[in-house]
Amino acid sequence: MNEYHERLANLLVEKNHNISYQKALTWVELLWDDFETTSAKAGREYLGNEMTEKVVTQWIQHYGDKLHDFVARNPKYKHFLEQEKDLH
Repeated sequence: MNEYHERLANLLVEKNHNISYQKALTWVELLWDDFETTSAKAGREYLGNEMTEKVVTQWIQHYGDKLHDFVARNPKYKHFLEQEKDLH
């Protein structure tokens, strides 16, 4: 799964220059888990990593350049996305 996450994080960094690679990787993990969890709760059959990658890629293509603004409107994820500040 790391290959998927790395590929998607690189795509997100290309799409959004306001976030670091590490923050992009966190975003990818959150989006990946959100899609798989939501699908499972809805009772959908698991379609594999390729389908999850396809959906997350679409999200990044459509919303990737705006993800850095997400925290201001959704404090639920704030602690995940601000951990990077603690590393410096």
